[in-house]
Amino acid sequence: MIKGRFVDNLGRVYGVYTGGFIIFILLMAVLEQLGVDAATIGILFVAFTICIYALIGWLSRTMQVDAYYVAGREVPAVYNGMATAADWMSGASFVALAGGIYFGGYGYLGFVVGWTGGYVLVNSLMAPYLRKFGCYTVPDFIGTRYGGNLARIVAVVILVVASFTYVTAQINASGTIAARALQIPFEFGVWFGLLGILLCSMLGGMRAVTWTQVAQYIVLIIAYLVPVIWMSNKQGFGVIPHFSYGDAVARIQELEPLVGLGMAATDSAPFGGVRVLMTPHNDPQGGMDSWKFATLAICMMAGTASLPHILMRYFTTPSVRDARRSVAFSLFFIFLLYFTAPALATLTKLQLLDPELATSIIGKSFEEVKNLAWVQNWENVKMLFLTDSNGDGILQLNEFFMRADIVVLATPEIAGLPYVISGLVAAGGLAAAMSTADGLLLAIANALSHDLYYKVIDPKADTKHRLIVARILLIIIGIGAALIASLQLTGILGAVAWAFCFACSGLFFPLVLGVWWKRANAPGAVAGMIFGFGAGSIYLYYVFTGGEPWMGIDHLRFGIIGMPVSLIAMVVVSLMTPAPDPEIQAMVDEVRDPSGKSILAETH
Repeated sequence: MIKGRFVDNLGRVYGVYTGGFIIFILLMAVLEQLGVDAATIGILFVAFTICIYALIGWLSRTMQVDAYYVAGREVPAVYNGMATAADWMSGASFVALAGGIYFGGYGYLGFVVGWTGGYVLVNSLMAPYLRKFGCYTVPDFIGTRYGGNLARIVAVVILVVASFTYVTAQINASGTIAARALQIPFEFGVWFGLLGILLCSMLGGMRAVTWTQVAQYIVLIIAYLVPVIWMSNKQGFGVIPHFSYGDAVARIQELEPLVGLGMAATDSAPFGGVRVLMTPHNDPQGGMDSWKFATLAICMMAGTASLPHILMRYFTTPSVRDARRSVAFSLFFIFLLYFTAPALATLTKLQLLDPELATSIIGKSFEEVKNLAWVQNWENVKMLFLTDSNGDGILQLNEFFMRADIVVLATPEIAGLPYVISGLVAAGGLAAAMSTADGLLLAIANALSHDLYYKVIDPKADTKHRLIVARILLIIIGIGAALIASLQLTGILGAVAWAFCFACSGLFFPLVLGVWWKRANAPGAVAGMIFGFGAGSIYLYYVFTGGEPWMGIDHLRFGIIGMPVSLIAMVVVSLMTPAPDPEIQAMVDEVRDPSGKSILAETH
């Protein structure tokens, strides 16, 4: 793609793309009316969108270092905002967030508050200053700011652990979608998802990922909004449910005690040992619940401001001002989905509970429910499980087990919507998972190839060898992530929470103090990263192996342990060791100056 010609015509290009996608949806609706079976429609949705993304990735191929690592620093703010939103709204946001709220109720809104509020930290503390610095990767900033390879290497290790944990969740999500859409086992679905991810990112690096993510955002936001609006209208809450679904929450609160909520349905744990029981939909109790909500939100906020694949997105803008503007656009585009997720969770639960709705199943006979097509479809791919634990032949709420990760994907079928909507949602979920996985794999591969291979191992490596190394690493890391994802060690939201806690435990304060405290030095940064990351990881191991959580700090929020340890270690060691060179301190002052060009050369 030629710089200038393509960028100048972005509005027209993506306008045509959006129109074409809408025409494709209408075509699928016509085919459904003509009798084409649901499986074929699902396959067509998935195949069509993946082919489009792969085509964009092919057209964006490059052998230029600047284009591969930072998209040539030519991405306009509004499109960078869309790409960041797609990068951000992962399988966790699209596929799993509404499911978490569906099963966990009020407490899971901590994810929404934290992930959204994190962009305030990104805008005020990070993005403009890292863009002014002119680096390619987050370890690049840390290695240059703290003046040593040791800090760079430690940052690479933390980046790899956090991003790898996160990418396994995205491949998990893509595998879940592929399993249902293609009617294949989940273990095969993850490899299908990985293939699509590599097609988008391997040849063009950040340039390919950026333009693909803009296309993916358009698909995912259409796919998320359409079923919610349709279902809300069917249930009588209007075409904009965001301000009117309070009545649905009240109705759920009336129904939950009547359908067996809170009864232990079975001692068995379906889904590979993951036990899925519901808590009341709207049940804030104060005290410990408030503490858990606040600590979860804090970990997600700090993690947002620490995750390298998000911060990298602001290295691609033409200027510091554009970086700041693109954060605002990111927030707007993310808001559209996050403001909708609680409404989707609420309307879906009401759809299952309310006997006045034709699609409700709770309180009906097991035989009747077992014969429903959507129940059989999801049971066939081992995502749904029913058990008549009390032997009365009537389905109670806690005798209905469904992976939280499939709530959004199953909602159109549950609500009795045309199957074309299910295909659309599957395409949107795949777009969300792939867009984030692209960014994460690229963050890992770029850090290893640029910060470890080029900066430490072989500083004389030419462009060709650097990019070959990056692409080989991309494939190796993707294969490793797919292998881990296929084991289903935790749900999508759980893996994502771990990634955020790893990132904030090790990177948050070295990044923040690197911009805002001139006295911070290399020994302090290394101590902060090692002790913070180590403390958080040890606590996660303690809790995950059966240890009693301290003050309600479970495996989803172990960053609350790692962050203060990181801050204390960094401040104490920095003050006990010599101050940075005057040149480094002057560079920190320059980073905070909003005027002027980037400090580092635009090419490394």
